[in-house]
Amino acid sequence: MKRRTLLIGSAAATAGGLALGYVGMAAMGSGRGLPASAAASGEAILAGWVKIGEDDSVTVYLPHADMGQGVGTALAMMLAEELDADWPRVRTEPAPGDARFANRFLARGWVLQNRQIPALFDGVIDTTFGTIAGFIKLQITGGSTAVRFTGQSGMRITGALARMMLVEAAAQRWGVPAGELSTAASRVLHAASGRSLRYGELAAEAARLPLPSQPRFKQPGDYRLVGTSVPRLDIPAKVDGSAQYGIDVRLPEMRYAAVLATPRHGGRLAAVDPAPALAMAGVERVVSLPDAVAVIATRYTSARRALAALRPRFEGGDESLSSERLFAGQRAALEGEGKSRVAIGNVVQASVDGRQRVDAHYQVPFLHHAAMEPMNATAQQAEGRFSYWGGTQNLLWARSELAKLAGLSLEQVTMHPMPLGGSFGRHGLPEMSNHIPQIARLAAEASPHPVKMIWSREEDFAQGAYRPALSSRVQAVLDADGRPLSWEQRYIDTAGRNEAFEIPYAIANQSIEAVDHPHPIRTGAWRSVSHTQHGFYTETFIDELAHAARQDPVEYRRALLPAGSRLARVLDEAARRSGWRSAPPAGRARGIALVESFGTAVAHVLELSLSDEGVPRVHRITSAVDCGRVIHPDTARQQVEGAILMGLSAALGEQITVQGGAVQQRNFTDYPILRMAQVPPELDIHFLASEGPLGGLGEPGVPPVAPALGNALFALTGLRIRALPVLPQLAASASARRLAKATTS
Repeated sequence: MKRRTLLIGSAAATAGGLALGYVGMAAMGSGRGLPASAAASGEAILAGWVKIGEDDSVTVYLPHADMGQGVGTALAMMLAEELDADWPRVRTEPAPGDARFANRFLARGWVLQNRQIPALFDGVIDTTFGTIAGFIKLQITGGSTAVRFTGQSGMRITGALARMMLVEAAAQRWGVPAGELSTAASRVLHAASGRSLRYGELAAEAARLPLPSQPRFKQPGDYRLVGTSVPRLDIPAKVDGSAQYGIDVRLPEMRYAAVLATPRHGGRLAAVDPAPALAMAGVERVVSLPDAVAVIATRYTSARRALAALRPRFEGGDESLSSERLFAGQRAALEGEGKSRVAIGNVVQASVDGRQRVDAHYQVPFLHHAAMEPMNATAQQAEGRFSYWGGTQNLLWARSELAKLAGLSLEQVTMHPMPLGGSFGRHGLPEMSNHIPQIARLAAEASPHPVKMIWSREEDFAQGAYRPALSSRVQAVLDADGRPLSWEQRYIDTAGRNEAFEIPYAIANQSIEAVDHPHPIRTGAWRSVSHTQHGFYTETFIDELAHAARQDPVEYRRALLPAGSRLARVLDEAARRSGWRSAPPAGRARGIALVESFGTAVAHVLELSLSDEGVPRVHRITSAVDCGRVIHPDTARQQVEGAILMGLSAALGEQITVQGGAVQQRNFTDYPILRMAQVPPELDIHFLASEGPLGGLGEPGVPPVAPALGNALFALTGLRIRALPVLPQLAASASARRLAKATTS
């Protein structure tokens, strides 16, 4: 398809090589191509996202950030599998922060959900999504989209097209039909003559060819990489310490900045006397920001000490806001009207026909992202250019925003993307990136020196973009057999991030409404986004209905799920693997929960006991997962394990509380993260063999954890968990029991 072929002219000549970019019709006629720096001498870019060198090296460009999730290896595997590349020669590079590397694969996959499009329309579709991705600056990591969308809609296609082009180049050189050729380990083979050519010998010729109209994929039975646990590409550097994160950046003549923002979200800086800081050694500047004060110094310790010497005066924010007042306001708001999200059948008539009514109110707290690497960024503004070093989940947006803040064009801004030492959504959305305006201003103040801004751990806690604190009220009416006739729910909305409100159960009459209840606390996406709260609401309430109906929780759920569905399959597998039908050991109980999110269905069965002091001990979590084909089994298991532990940590003890309009937690000392001694000794994870659509894996393991924990606690103690975290409630319950025992004795 020549309309989708772009031969790089001057850019390739400058680089000393030849490159072809699969960038769609939108680029034709504009003279724009891939950046000249993308291909060096002796290298060719085929199909836009893979670069092949004369030495047979294969470089895969990654439009996703490394946050420890192993996405680079999985995406490279998907491309290398279709390319038939020699795996030891495959490496990855971050895609440049350039609109020509906007992730149209993600846009296409998200909208079309990986549905196949007839070849006749494929060019138009690809161009459309390429244009959209560039316009909205789409180079985002989040939503468990990398493998299921970028991998499936992009990397597989790129690898297959590049392989076909290499085969065609060899066919033309030898004068034989392409159908007589095969590929293996980065070579094109002609079995009839015994000849072969390395990919590196063919890359430049292949780059001159038009892009094939449709990719020809390998059959799964022929896979050599996908489905195996090859060593992850990112691990060696992380083990030997050579991996460089944003906080590791060191530049000549670099300055350091410490920041203190208003403790009340929504407040502003009213005044500050810079004299105490400027009198200290190494301090160069005190910078007043709209909602913060910063100190720039030659050393970070100097900046921190000088910042502590200041007495800034902040105004604004809601001093009367507290967690108690917030939840009380939400409870009142849920009694009013909301915006309809689901309206099926007639819940009013169901109430008349029903025999039993069940009503529950749930709430979840603010949660901090609690990444090991605190917020930081390094930037330099000098000689009409702006350079940025740091991790981000939203590279193209960050570049555009920095250009705007610095008063420069996009071409004057250079991004140096780096791995993130944890993120879980913190660096994703624009409203969560409150450090970007700060580093832009500080770079201008420190110019021409580069400046590294590091938030203290206390600042990181105080200025987070937390998982929202939310509430929901759910009501159901049961028939004579205990089956739900209706499901009526209102929940506090989260400003456009609520994609998880639909319930998976077949209930004839449903009314689900979203209720607004604004507040000034900064919130954002947290791992599994809205599924984390809706999973807790739905799976706790369905368990309550099973108990009200005096039915087994597994059987009750199965009767309400479509036969053969992903959720029904993981429900049965988790129940079977956990020994659900057998009695647990003495003093233990089990709870189950299942949630489908990001295209993946997960069921957890959690088995626990309880000490006399009210401290739960989780002995075993059995998980069944249907995510479609598993690309890298070890990484897949690690993702689910990590999600389980993060979900368990949050459910047990994590919460951000507000008093006087300010966050109370200051560090990990008052924000308890799960300790090694609390980790379940057995995490029994099973992936179902599935040819279903690919699903994500970074997040789906989180949502079922909290309800499975609460349901197990109810089975053991009769205490129904309707609010998180659970440890304060269990401690209060144990204290009440001890008090009652002491009183009666």
